Amino acid sequence: MAAGEGWEKKVPPKITHVTSGGHLQVRKGSPVRLECSATGNPMPNITWTRKNNLLPNGEEQFTSSVYVIENMDRHKGGTYICTANNGVGQVATSQIILHVLYPPEISVENPIVYSGEGQEAMLVCIVHGESQPEVLWHKDTMQIDQTERHVIESRGARHTLIIRKVHPQDFGNYSCIADNQLGKTRKTVTLTGRPKAAVFRSMPNSQWKDRYNISWIADSHSPIEEYKLYYRLVDGDILQGHDGIYMDGRKSHHTYMGGNMLDYDRKITSFDSYSYGGGVGSGGLGHSGYSSHSVHGVGHKWSKTDWRDVVLPAFPYSHHYTQGMSYMLRALEPDQQYEARVQSRNRYGWSDFSESFLFTTSNTDTEIRDLSVTHRDSNASGRSHPSLLTTCVPAAIVLLLGAMLQARGTVF
Repeated sequence: MAAGEGWEKKVPPKITHVTSGGHLQVRKGSPVRLECSATGNPMPNITWTRKNNLLPNGEEQFTSSVYVIENMDRHKGGTYICTANNGVGQVATSQIILHVLYPPEISVENPIVYSGEGQEAMLVCIVHGESQPEVLWHKDTMQIDQTERHVIESRGARHTLIIRKVHPQDFGNYSCIADNQLGKTRKTVTLTGRPKAAVFRSMPNSQWKDRYNISWIADSHSPIEEYKLYYRLVDGDILQGHDGIYMDGRKSHHTYMGGNMLDYDRKITSFDSYSYGGGVGSGGLGHSGYSSHSVHGVGHKWSKTDWRDVVLPAFPYSHHYTQGMSYMLRALEPDQQYEARVQSRNRYGWSDFSESFLFTTSNTDTEIRDLSVTHRDSNASGRSHPSLLTTCVPAAIVLLLGAMLQARGTVF
């Protein structure tokens, strides 16, 4: 046999072709086909990777001479690298820079911005687009120009409207509008003086079988004038039938969607019997009972699982940023779970509903030997500072305080 007969020369890989010479522009929503060709002996394998990122399908690499991307968006752009390897010499690499053209995409940092008179409000839109969009701000239909009170800033994708020394007429709906050659997009931010949704602070388990001291706080830049507390006995079958959510077990969390409650608020009047009390720290309103109500002129008898509401004036008004109330619910069923929600109202209107809160009554009254009381005060920044030392109160005084709480709410 002649020397070298049957022997083939091994050749390291060499990439001979990539799509569009390595630079490709594609519109959002279009499919993309990336191709990479190579020579060598033996024939090289081609693998695809993405620089500083995973491939759109979530994999680190893909082996084929062709890589297809369906439905392009801006998150799938970047630098794609094809690597040719046949085990001979050094691997060969080439890259394709994939540039996605798309109309503006906007996300808002906070869809609702809470503020107050004399405060500073900051409305933020995050805008992406290729080519770079122009961004304008509007209040209702009027374009906002840069003034001493209205400051417009742009830093990269972050576009900010700063309103200094907020006036009542500043409250309303604002739009950030982004426009480029491929389209126009609008997002709305609401500036409001209403209170934020309240947050319940009471423990979930009552120490009494027929009463529960419920408490909550709400942030508001102006004094809260009244609260509306809703509560009802929890029943798994009723929740399943009315809300589509079944609660099994007392530790389950149920989030009420609000539609039925709003309808209830329109149709059912508040409780018809109240006692208005005075005194320092009193909410001024105690619920002294309830009876049947009239719904559009038709007699209505309460079932145990109906929503019930108590309207609680917030006297005296508080000028702190964080405000709240404690209220004693009475005539409850022993060893049962209840659901509660609350709204707050200041001069600018009602807050959104709080998250649903679940509490449970005891099967027996628990004797309390002493009571620790801590008073807290919140400043405009929302931070709390203890202003009264914790005090131990004898049991006799505790019973007297408990009786007083039954007839009134307590504002703090």
